[in-house]
Amino acid sequence: MNTPITAERPALRPSQLNTLARDLLEGSFTSIWVEGELSGLARPGSGHLYFTLKDDRAQVRCAMFKAKAHWLRFIPRDGMQVLVRGKLTLYEPRGDYQLVLEHMEEAGEGALRRAFEALKAKLEAEGLFDAARKRPLPRYVQRLGVITSPSGAVIRDIQSVLTRRWPMLEVELLPVPVQGAAAAPAIIAMLRAAYAAKRHDVLLLARGGGSLEDLWCFNDEALLRTIAQSPVPVVSAIGHEVDFTLADFVADLRAPTPSAAAELLVPNSDEMSERLKHLQARATRRLDHALERAKQRLDHAALRLQSAHPERRLQRSRERALHLHARIGAAMALRLARLRRGTDAQGRALQAQHPALRLTRVRQRLALLDARRGTALLRTLQQRIARLRELGRGLHAVSPLATLDRGYAILLRADGSAVRDAQSVTEGESLTARIASGELPLRVERLPSRGKDA
Repeated sequence: MNTPITAERPALRPSQLNTLARDLLEGSFTSIWVEGELSGLARPGSGHLYFTLKDDRAQVRCAMFKAKAHWLRFIPRDGMQVLVRGKLTLYEPRGDYQLVLEHMEEAGEGALRRAFEALKAKLEAEGLFDAARKRPLPRYVQRLGVITSPSGAVIRDIQSVLTRRWPMLEVELLPVPVQGAAAAPAIIAMLRAAYAAKRHDVLLLARGGGSLEDLWCFNDEALLRTIAQSPVPVVSAIGHEVDFTLADFVADLRAPTPSAAAELLVPNSDEMSERLKHLQARATRRLDHALERAKQRLDHAALRLQSAHPERRLQRSRERALHLHARIGAAMALRLARLRRGTDAQGRALQAQHPALRLTRVRQRLALLDARRGTALLRTLQQRIARLRELGRGLHAVSPLATLDRGYAILLRADGSAVRDAQSVTEGESLTARIASGELPLRVERLPSRGKDA
């Protein structure tokens, strides 16, 4: 019989249980590293990667979405050992837990890559990669030492390019292993032997392409420091164009491939031949020009020798004497003419200063001044008369006489004072009335009344 569900024991739905499990997994395992073998790899059209990561005892499902899978530096294949980093979660529709990956690399290469970056940072901090410490290559290499495997295709490619471009170059193969644990010590020993021999203008360190593990001997710290101590330029040509080793950074020049290194080290014989032809043509033209200039100088010297003959010199002396005689005569005539002109000018000046002439000029000036004085005096007198008349007219305009001309009269007492008030006279007083054309004697018969209207 089924036990009923009570309020004290609520039941969970499967989706709720999966959500709780997912939250628990994601909260406990935020980012973990897992190493294992790829199995069941699937890449649908969406670009996502789905596979199983397993070892000899267990397996776990993994998913890597397109945004992260796009940055993979290798092509994943079944059976490949990989190292992944991701977040553990639960795929709720199936109830399976899985890893959602953020990063994936080949298992062995990942450790090497981290060691590579650590050593690179160390050597860069010490200045082994600085451009200032690197040596320039000679313009024309005469003896080249090639440090590489004697059995690989690299040495054949290098010799083929060098023979085609610059066959007169002396090339010496310095054989070494270029892979494995013994490679780095052997290359170091060969470099030191080459340094001691002092036979080479340039040393070329070359190898074909390979994985990071295959090229690892060229990241050996002792080898890198030996390259940095080289007394001659070292060129690194290791792997293909996309391959990089720390030897590329320490060397004085890095070439993308061994064949490219051979082309960089020597000029093209055909181009040099054309250049030599051009230089020869330039030298020939310059020699022709030099010969032409020498011939011109020789002709000039012959003319100078011919002109230096005693008879020619005597003839030139005669001609020069005649020329100088003519110049002296012309100069004397010119000077005499100047003296005559000066004498004439002085005579005219003395004549102009004769006392009689000066007295005449003084008299003329006095007569002129006298005439000017009379004229000025008359003009001044006329101006003053006109001014006086103008002032008279102005004075007459304000004079009492002008008032008398209009019919008015002035009453004067016997003492000559003017009568201004009718009340100031007395009866029987004699007065004089002055009018415009004369005077009239008057006597006061009676006085005006002193009324209000007086």
